[in-house]
Amino acid sequence: MNTTEIILTVILAAAVIAVIAVLVTRKRKGRSSCSCGCEGCPSRSVCHTKTSQKKTK
Repeated sequence: MNTTEIILTVILAAAVIAVIAVLVTRKRKGRSSCSCGCEGCPSRSVCHTKTSQKKTK
């Protein structure tokens, strides 16, 4: 590997880690990963299980 490949690999890895960190932070705060409302979302049951729905009500 030359220097350019190493630098690009480090930049790409940093971007992936940043995206994962944002998704984890949003999940911990109770937000969805798509940043839209869950009321009309067809995949709501995937993000919000019945146990977590009981806790929020």
